[in-house]
Amino acid sequence: MPTRRRVLALGAVAALPIACGRDDPQAALDAAAQQLQDHLEAKDAAAVLALLDAQFRAQDELDREWARRTMALLFLRHAKVSVVTLARTSRIDPNARHVGFTEAQVLLSGAQDLIPERVAPYTVTLQWRHDGSRWKLFALAWQ
Repeated sequence: MPTRRRVLALGAVAALPIACGRDDPQAALDAAAQQLQDHLEAKDAAAVLALLDAQFRAQDELDREWARRTMALLFLRHAKVSVVTLARTSRIDPNARHVGFTEAQVLLSGAQDLIPERVAPYTVTLQWRHDGSRWKLFALAWQ
């Protein structure tokens, strides 16, 4: 197969989960959780902030500005940020289809070189709200 066809075929296969996610709220919720992880690892604060609801809260008291400042500090302190998901489940509230939840066990690490300087395990609970076109992270809690 010529190289151009391979690239087009690969692009079509890669786009399938995204296209399916538009019609399947559960798939879209799963994709939003994965996007959050991907954007954090890419150190793309603007993309993370775009996933946050206007009324975002962390630990019931911290807001979007806290999230922005925390990411800036984390991204400046560490050349590499890794989020390793050990387990993740997402579900849509059957009584409120515009509300979704993700629960995950993650390891968050930051490194300057190959060896992580800090590794911390967390159990996180994310509450999402569908804004009519996409899932936005409304609340975040961790232990």
